[in-house]
Amino acid sequence: MADSTFKREGDALVFGGALDRAAAVALWPQASRALSGAQRIVLTNVTTVDSAGLALLAELAARLRQAGQAPQLVGEPAGLAELRAAYRLEPSLA
Repeated sequence: MADSTFKREGDALVFGGALDRAAAVALWPQASRALSGAQRIVLTNVTTVDSAGLALLAELAARLRQAGQAPQLVGEPAGLAELRAAYRLEPSLA
């Protein structure tokens, strides 16, 4: 988790570093509080994603959809495509 980061930039939820189990637990509170009005989930600075990181991203995307947004994912970190396929998720994580 030491290299995992989250910040809100305009309409974007911006993640960095490895999105693993420790990062998902640590970043969830601030990411979930920053959802209002967000339209993009930016992953361009994410190095890797594991199943817990995917769960974090999928839940954030689902909550944005419930709020009437159509969240756009920006970036394709290592592991994301394989996990999306394994869990049968669309590119939007729906």
